[in-house]
Amino acid sequence: HYTDSVVYGFSQTHLSGTGIEDYCDFLIMPTTGKPQFKNEQYASPFQKKNEKASVGYYRTFLDKYQINAEITTTRRTGLYKFTYPKSTQANIIVDLKHRDKVIESWIEIVNDREIKGYRKSSAWAKGQELYFHIRYNKPFKTYGIAINDEVKSGIKKASGTNIKLYLQFETANQESILSEVAISAVDPDGALKNLNHEKTNFDFAATLAKAKMAWNKELSKIEVESDDKKKLTTFYTALYHSLLNPNLYMDIDGRYRGLDNKIHVAKGFEYYTIFSLWDTYRTEHPLLTLIDSKRSLDFIKTFLAMHQQGGLLPIWPLANEETYCMIGNHAIPVITDAYAKGIRGFDTKLALAAMKNAVNRKQFGIDIYANNGAVLADLEHESASKTVEYAYDDWCIAQFAKMIGEEADYQTYITSCLLYTSPSPRDRQK
Repeated sequence: HYTDSVVYGFSQTHLSGTGIEDYCDFLIMPTTGKPQFKNEQYASPFQKKNEKASVGYYRTFLDKYQINAEITTTRRTGLYKFTYPKSTQANIIVDLKHRDKVIESWIEIVNDREIKGYRKSSAWAKGQELYFHIRYNKPFKTYGIAINDEVKSGIKKASGTNIKLYLQFETANQESILSEVAISAVDPDGALKNLNHEKTNFDFAATLAKAKMAWNKELSKIEVESDDKKKLTTFYTALYHSLLNPNLYMDIDGRYRGLDNKIHVAKGFEYYTIFSLWDTYRTEHPLLTLIDSKRSLDFIKTFLAMHQQGGLLPIWPLANEETYCMIGNHAIPVITDAYAKGIRGFDTKLALAAMKNAVNRKQFGIDIYANNGAVLADLEHESASKTVEYAYDDWCIAQFAKMIGEEADYQTYITSCLLYTSPSPRDRQK
């Protein structure tokens, strides 16, 4: 947040703009001196004048340690550049405990340039799983693995719910230690494959240039002209924010962890997560159908995979779990809107079946709406809002059915969204 004045560390994943916190997985923090393991001890103040953020890049200066920290990225990896003062105790702390509740975790020294690990945590998503593999541009001279904040000598691997590690280097003045960090939701091999495929060769400038090129390609899809630079900055910042999520949730070999917590392979599409659909079905997704039809099609194929593997079109999926946050079944209008704008290449019969399955279940007052034409306030909270959302979803099913030639379903759902007080046509059809 802009008012922050302390850095605890740098995590690999973030949510953007949500009202509930999650992600932030595990922390990496550069320090000097004797390694510390409690976050309030290894944290450092920083100043806004030393902070810079732009597409594909972040930089700040850690006052406590006189370390310049820079980050850039590829699609599945992060590249850190920590520039140290002269020190015989230039550290990198890896903290698997920080923030949410840890269900289980482990970390392992692979060799004097690589480590790997795993973290399963519970916050908004109750069982988020993350594997990682980290490679350094320089061998570390020593290391220590801490269990419950106490270093255990002579071990190369440890597991538990409070696992931390330090790596120690010797640095000349203004020497940079670079870290390639790859993540996977699948397994350790997935993280290593991602790292090897998207390796940066520790070339920070070249990696940053590629990241900026990728973002420029996306941001240039809309051209805006103005003599007011502030307005241009506001517009393109907003466009940048609108493209941050949904985010890729698939390894380079196509494997991903589905909503059934099993490993699947995406064939012919990329699998995504973070669909804040109540917020985005009427705003972000209509924009993306116009400027990013490829990803919009991938989103629909992701929805259908979620339906097949998790039993329901997504409502608000986070990582490998459905949070059921907010109301409505708004993967339905996203699919309908995309199809109406000419996006094809997905199984329309499966999509219609998934839509019908989503609105014919006894959950969140959907059955009350189906039976009465409205959600009744004495039986279900948020009744007025849910009635509006469910009616709109039914209308979208009707429009989609009509477009693909399913007249009977069109008649059923165009009528059921008109708010009958007697049993609705959907109920009579049952």
